[in-house]
Amino acid sequence: MIVIRRLTDRRRAYTGIFLLGEPPRIFPTSDAEHSRILEIYKQDRAHPDIVNDFSEFALGHDEALPRSAAKPPTA
Repeated sequence: MIVIRRLTDRRRAYTGIFLLGEPPRIFPTSDAEHSRILEIYKQDRAHPDIVNDFSEFALGHDEALPRSAAKPPTA
């Protein structure tokens, strides 16, 4: 399993790529470069048969909050 994360400090932003049994790869990237890396590794959105943050945490599938059964106050 691959884990790709955006890391930032006060001056720079980095992309960290983590693979089990391998040393972490951390390198400076722009926002566009980081987005492209996510796209290449299919971590940018939900994909069929791909396990990523979108499938594990249901990102982008927000459900509307249930409405209260109580009637609104009348003036």
